[in-house]
Amino acid sequence: MQAWQVHELGEPGEVMRLAHVERPTPGEGQVLLRVRAANINFPDALMCRGQYQVRPPLPFTPGVEICGETEDGRRVIANPALPHGGFAEYAVADAAALLPAPGALDDAEAAALHIGYQTGWFALHRRARLAAGETLLVHAAAGGVGSAAVQLGKAAGATVIGVAGGADKAAVARELGCDVVIDRREQDVVAAVKEATGGRGADVVFDPVGGEAYTQSAKTVAFEGRIVVVGFAGGAIPSPALNHALIKNYAILGLHWGLYNTKNPKLVQHCHEQLTELAARGAIKPLVSERVPLAGAADAVQRVADGATTGRVAVVPAAENGAAA
Repeated sequence: MQAWQVHELGEPGEVMRLAHVERPTPGEGQVLLRVRAANINFPDALMCRGQYQVRPPLPFTPGVEICGETEDGRRVIANPALPHGGFAEYAVADAAALLPAPGALDDAEAAALHIGYQTGWFALHRRARLAAGETLLVHAAAGGVGSAAVQLGKAAGATVIGVAGGADKAAVARELGCDVVIDRREQDVVAAVKEATGGRGADVVFDPVGGEAYTQSAKTVAFEGRIVVVGFAGGAIPSPALNHALIKNYAILGLHWGLYNTKNPKLVQHCHEQLTELAARGAIKPLVSERVPLAGAADAVQRVADGATTGRVAVVPAAENGAAA
């Protein structure tokens, strides 16, 4: 089969190499899956660089989120068991962690439903307890994780303010349903949020960026608001001033979604049921901006790493795999 492999660490576009390899052999409790579509996530790029908390042995195949097909023909969502990741024709995954792919979504959309939407759901509902009528501020609103948070926020009855970088991404944020869109390249984010909220600020802030975005979050969070720290796509890990949280009465919440797979896997299943229901009634639908062939995976991962994409980019190993189920 064909699979992308990383033999040395570095930028994805330089270290990912397409090769002919043997199909992976499932271990105990694992299953072999034919990859119908693999979604690209920022952690794929971090893994290529050796900067992610999970460091598979070299050589490894990146790709942490797929829609696959079991040997008996079931269409499932899975997180491949590294080092046999999803940017390949076949991958392996833990049988106990397979989730049914929603019939309302095609392969690429289904592949994009898992990590980003689970992250958004846990951040907004489990950690921040977002309530209908509250205001949600989403950084990187046109990105993969941010776009999921926007849709989930709207589905929960919140007023959503989206921050995006540039006119194209701002347009995508509007299409996703943001009530207010702020172009951080053209506007003062702090002033714009305060204007949009009548000076009150946002009840919940969803921050997958870090750095300057976190500084803006602390300045715009409302009294008794909640900032959910989801990641650091901007590259800089902030050092929060806890005295500021104290005098302004807000909470700083961390979210590492992957921990739920071992700490509380039943909650992951419950979340998937909620997401499947939302997808069935059209309340959420992953924004797949591109579907690229397997040969284009390295370039696509690099573009995601560079922040040059909107929504999700899916790798479809075979042309017929990109059709709707």
